Amino acid sequence: MHKNYKWEVLLLLWMAYLLNQADRQVFNTVLPAIRDALDLTDTSVGLIATIFNLFYAIMVPIGGWAGDRFSRKWVTTISILFWSVATMFTGLATSMFWLIVLRSVATGGGEAFFGPANYSLLGQYHTDTRARAMSIHQTAYYVGVILAGWLAGLIADKLGWQYSFIIFGAVGVVWGILMIVRLKDYPKEEATLSRTDMDINKKEGGASAPSTKADKPGFFDGFKTVFTTPTALMLTIGFSGLIFVITGYMTWVPAYLQEEFAQNQATAGFNSMFWTYVAAFAGVLLAGSLSDKLALKSRKLRMFLQGVGLIGGAVFLFLMGGHPALWLLYVSFAGWGFFRAFFDANTYAVLYDVTPPRLHASCSSAMIMTGFAVGAFAPVVLGALKESMGSLSRTFPILAVIWVVCGLLMLVVAQSRYQKDYDNNQLNNE
Repeated sequence: MHKNYKWEVLLLLWMAYLLNQADRQVFNTVLPAIRDALDLTDTSVGLIATIFNLFYAIMVPIGGWAGDRFSRKWVTTISILFWSVATMFTGLATSMFWLIVLRSVATGGGEAFFGPANYSLLGQYHTDTRARAMSIHQTAYYVGVILAGWLAGLIADKLGWQYSFIIFGAVGVVWGILMIVRLKDYPKEEATLSRTDMDINKKEGGASAPSTKADKPGFFDGFKTVFTTPTALMLTIGFSGLIFVITGYMTWVPAYLQEEFAQNQATAGFNSMFWTYVAAFAGVLLAGSLSDKLALKSRKLRMFLQGVGLIGGAVFLFLMGGHPALWLLYVSFAGWGFFRAFFDANTYAVLYDVTPPRLHASCSSAMIMTGFAVGAFAPVVLGALKESMGSLSRTFPILAVIWVVCGLLMLVVAQSRYQKDYDNNQLNNE
């Protein structure tokens, strides 16, 4: 296999991840058009998004199990083909029932199998270049939501909301077919790690040794570890608060700009994502570099950065409340995105500090499932609050309080438990 093939793998998975995030954002961008066309309420369309995230959360551990036991190439490619076809058919939905079946269950379930196999395959191909590859890969998230926020709205304005789903889904099908042709599983003869590779993996949170059947963790081992390790448990609580606010924001802010500021779907889709994720891009780069430097002094400072990020982001959520001028709203979007990146940059570094390497994938699945299960309720809760309070802007201070509470709790746990949990983990791995 050509030595540069690992960069082709990165390109294939980068685009797949972009489509993964873009397909999610299509629904949020055209949500008002769907609501009006099918005569639904804010609570109803919020429920569709809630069921999507709940089903995704339930299926993620199964996706992780499949990615560890079957061909990661085929788990990844079948996943993208499945969710892309489901996205196309979502454009043909004529009732809330079919939106739940096609959007919430089929699309959400298909996407749940992508993440674990995607990251595992990328990690196999990139050992000494893993951090760089993962950072490049993460940019697909930001590009995907910005692109979908603008392009899905533009398509909906010109052709109708149905075509936003059909076109994005069709692109995913084409890319999935290309991945069948070009993507390859990591060669079995190269799967046995050298001592150098094991050292690199240990530093970057990967497996410290090749797994055997006897070493494979039980299905619930990750949950047990996360919920019995105070730092990991607090990280999961903070992650749940993070996802709750982000899910509510991404679902409803495009509609907020359309309804409160009379923006069309393309303009609202772009502005709701662009300012936030350009600032988040800068925040991730800064927080990642800062975190590595601070961790040399004390590892608990990683979680301190996360707590500061939540509290700093909460300030800008408060500024979004009421009826701010449009320019102030955009500044608030950017400030919120910048500080939320402080949490993003440290999530897995913190988790891997206090959990054993052989359970990193299982512990990640436990945290992701819990976070998305909690966050799943944000769309329907905010939809109901929007109906009762008369405006989405009045819900932003409520979201801010959630982040302040989570941020303060993370600061307390970082000070009192982080070093103990880290030392225990190091001792158990010797």
